[in-house]
Amino acid sequence: MTGDNLFILYSKRPMITFGTSAFTRIQIKDGDKKQLSQFYEDAFDFCSEWLNGKGEFFLQTSGSTGSPKNVLVSRNQLVESAKATKLFFGFKEGCKMLCCLDTNKIAGKMMLVRAMEWEGDLRVIPPESNPFKDLINEFFDFVALVPLQVEKSLTSPNGKKALEQIHNIIIGGAPISSQLRGKVNYLPGRVFQTYGMTETVSHIALANLKDNGALLYQALPGVALKVDKQNKLLIHAPMGGNFWLQTNDVVSLQSEDTFLWKGRADHVVNSGGVKLHPEEIALEIGELMSLYFPGRLFFLTGTDDKSLGQSLTLVVQGVKMLDKADLFLEKAKTVLPKFHSPKQILFIPEFKVTISGKIDQLRTLAK
Repeated sequence: MTGDNLFILYSKRPMITFGTSAFTRIQIKDGDKKQLSQFYEDAFDFCSEWLNGKGEFFLQTSGSTGSPKNVLVSRNQLVESAKATKLFFGFKEGCKMLCCLDTNKIAGKMMLVRAMEWEGDLRVIPPESNPFKDLINEFFDFVALVPLQVEKSLTSPNGKKALEQIHNIIIGGAPISSQLRGKVNYLPGRVFQTYGMTETVSHIALANLKDNGALLYQALPGVALKVDKQNKLLIHAPMGGNFWLQTNDVVSLQSEDTFLWKGRADHVVNSGGVKLHPEEIALEIGELMSLYFPGRLFFLTGTDDKSLGQSLTLVVQGVKMLDKADLFLEKAKTVLPKFHSPKQILFIPEFKVTISGKIDQLRTLAK
């Protein structure tokens, strides 16, 4: 039997299921979407373009660190990203996958690409906060989620059961809290936090959330790392276009292919000459937040201070709780490293959040 015959036989199997409608590779390539609901048409069209050999694609950034913009990437970058992830996890043809992310953004699009490049079976469903409510009797080899989806799923019996049946989970789009990290540690499968951006077509490094201690990111195969004089990360990777890409993330390199993420350079708070990384401190206060302000979104930022230049300020979602705020600030001084304790707490009734689950700090503070 020839290789072509094997391809034809394989292509007749349902490879991608949009909602409840299963399509073979040949049907998708031919653009046969008459049985498809309108919700899935963009994802189907992308798959059709991919299978027909389209060479370049426009991707939109999340807009969490500035205005959303379109980034032109090559087909080869997407292929290299899928290849590196497959090599990292050791996936085989026919692996079962779930896409419950927005397929108009890079994280969702890459699930489509992986399914087509890996010859895997992919189920595509809407990007809801608890995507597993109707999938409790199904298992998956690989699923990508945002922290909000993991959090919501773990609070429901059906969602928790579904998560326990996934062999490999990657979580991205926003940093994971220390509380959520503790919860996913009890899941049977492997769970990783991702590091990446639209310009690198999804992640270029992964951190094992079940390892003890600080999150250590391991670069994917083929990815080179270095830092500049400000310890901002530079990336050289085939999925990033094979040139040195300057990021705005401050890191601590632990080896030639591993690093600890500190936070974004434009978020650094200079308080009396001491440079503080709000994202790093947010992880340190996770347990205190769950004790004094359980379930509330929060972030740290710098506010103007006449004597210090900037003071570290904790911003908390919800109504003012001045009594608890005073207790929190006093307790924080006794348990946090020097200079890491917030000077004040600002309460904002409603936070603005991006579709990927990131807090939009600029829009939130504008309120």
